[in-house]
Amino acid sequence: MYLVDTNILIYYFNNDIPEHSVDKIEEIFHHHFNISIITKMEFLGFGGHNEESFKQAKSFIVNANVIGLEEVISDRAVGIRRSHNIKLPDAIIAATAIENALVLVTRNIDDFKNTSVELYNPFDI
Repeated sequence: MYLVDTNILIYYFNNDIPEHSVDKIEEIFHHHFNISIITKMEFLGFGGHNEESFKQAKSFIVNANVIGLEEVISDRAVGIRRSHNIKLPDAIIAATAIENALVLVTRNIDDFKNTSVELYNPFDI
């Protein structure tokens, strides 16, 4: 099971996923499309959207299982922030992955270093 980070959604929408990973990413979107509420807000609020791409993004995101900010995730995010130099949105995403036993799909590996979240970077060869 996977949790998809915001940057992967943006890369996918811009057709920038490496060719060797497109099939796996599309499989994730069809069978394991989980995102954090933070990812939903970041993706829909992305400044690169025009009116048409915003509509497409909203239509695409309805297929995702959006994991909300529950108390246990909030507590875990606080712990991650206290022990690591990590931005709050990234701490919430990491906590969401950890609490739901999900592999985080992201290109931004350094944002999550030492958080104990399992990572998959589709840009690695």
